[in-house]
Amino acid sequence: MPKFSANLSMLFKEVDFLDRFEKAAQFGFKGVEFLFPYEWDKEELQERISKNNLEMVLFDFPAGHWAAGERGLACLPDRVGEFQDGVGLAVDYAKALGAGCLTLLAGIPSITESDAKKFETLVSNVRFGAEEAQKVGAKLMVEALNAQDVPGFCLSTTRQVLEVLKGANHPNAYLQYDIYHMQIMEGNLTRTISENLERIGHMQLADVPGRHQPGTGEINFENLFKAIDEMGYKGWIGCEYNPTVATEDSLSWVKKYL
Repeated sequence: MPKFSANLSMLFKEVDFLDRFEKAAQFGFKGVEFLFPYEWDKEELQERISKNNLEMVLFDFPAGHWAAGERGLACLPDRVGEFQDGVGLAVDYAKALGAGCLTLLAGIPSITESDAKKFETLVSNVRFGAEEAQKVGAKLMVEALNAQDVPGFCLSTTRQVLEVLKGANHPNAYLQYDIYHMQIMEGNLTRTISENLERIGHMQLADVPGRHQPGTGEINFENLFKAIDEMGYKGWIGCEYNPTVATEDSLSWVKKYL
């Protein structure tokens, strides 16, 4: 049976962030994930995780100036030092929180930068991030984002991520497969997941269109979950969607899996 983690950056926003851990546990989730932990104290976060018997599944490396539209630093040749400093900060938090995965966001490169330089920088940073994450027992995830929601993002298809992973050639670097983004960019979800199962370290979901809960759009999630289970996928699937109603009312689809 698939394992589902609650993404606390998007779910249970009816309460303050630190109170979302308890909400997730009360609903039946055993794992949580979120975008960034860095504005909160590590000890406070760890207390909330432990108190609610939760597993810290995943969070992201620092991604630059998020509010200004930046979506990662890993492909930016002039910000390698900043990227590496961010990796150090993320690894420090991962060690304290027991995080199983850390996500690298490739970023939105300058249109004047050559493809070769972007690729070289990204591959080098993936290798660096994978090595540092491995030191604290965390897997490095590399994710593609759809070109509609994040125009210009460096990686927008599964194939592109796999090319980067091949270039980095590090055993601790994995594909983070986001069902929402890849339905928009590729479709053919079941086949793509099956063909790349060994490289997938984490999945996330939302329905299309709208990035809302399963059942609001075009994806047949019941069939997809059955196929993923039959493939033998043992990782987590993060619930990373914007509820159309109160969070708990949006979770009727997941009750039978928790």
